[in-house]
Amino acid sequence: MLFMVIERFRGGQARPVYERAREQGRMLPEGLRYVDSWVSADCTRCFQLMECADVTALMAWVARWSDLVDFEIVPVAPSAQASPLLS
Repeated sequence: MLFMVIERFRGGQARPVYERAREQGRMLPEGLRYVDSWVSADCTRCFQLMECADVTALMAWVARWSDLVDFEIVPVAPSAQASPLLS
């Protein structure tokens, strides 16, 4: 299952997040795969596409970062998969 994870850096501060990522990596639990990410032009948000079969892996990862980031998580599907459902 794919998830668009919208991270809002606490206080609009990306630096603490990037420092931890440099020191400790993404801290992904087993079963969670990072696909890609984009950062807003003002560096206050990050949009990450993540994949996992069991949402508990995603929630474990969120817990590791929740002191620095507020999360919004949206289950998503590729447009090609959604299009037939809308016909």
